[in-house]
Amino acid sequence: MTVFKRVKTPCVGVCSTGIGDSVCRGCKRFAHEVIDWNAYDQSQRQIIVHRLEGFLSQVVALRFNIVDKQALLTQIQHQQIRFNQDQDPYCWVFDLLKAGASQIRDLAHYGLRLHVEWQGVPLTELRDQIDRDFYELSCAHYERYIEPGLARDAALKASQSR
Repeated sequence: MTVFKRVKTPCVGVCSTGIGDSVCRGCKRFAHEVIDWNAYDQSQRQIIVHRLEGFLSQVVALRFNIVDKQALLTQIQHQQIRFNQDQDPYCWVFDLLKAGASQIRDLAHYGLRLHVEWQGVPLTELRDQIDRDFYELSCAHYERYIEPGLARDAALKASQSR
């Protein structure tokens, strides 16, 4: 039997599903996942959290290299930034940027290096781009894999009720 660590909600308190978005602009979960979160067991929650972590890590890694994970961890802890140590360190980078992108002067101090094509772009802009790309990746996943199934289910229910 696999025992899962208790999975906390990814909610960041900025939900847009209440205004009709299929994907939350805050936490990037799908509307049905936001609604049904409390009914999910730990393994179901873990699947959602891993998907989100993978998407976020992917978009952060397109811009940053972690050259010293220990320096990153030390600085995040020293700065008392809220983060989940169980997540991929590229998620920590986003937590760092959310907490203080405008205050970071030397990425090397945090064990980070920007990819060449992003050098010269302000960290606040990179943070916002990462958030947009994370949202777009979640939307693309929803449109490709979730929405067609919901449409099929709705069509099936409609045909059965005739």
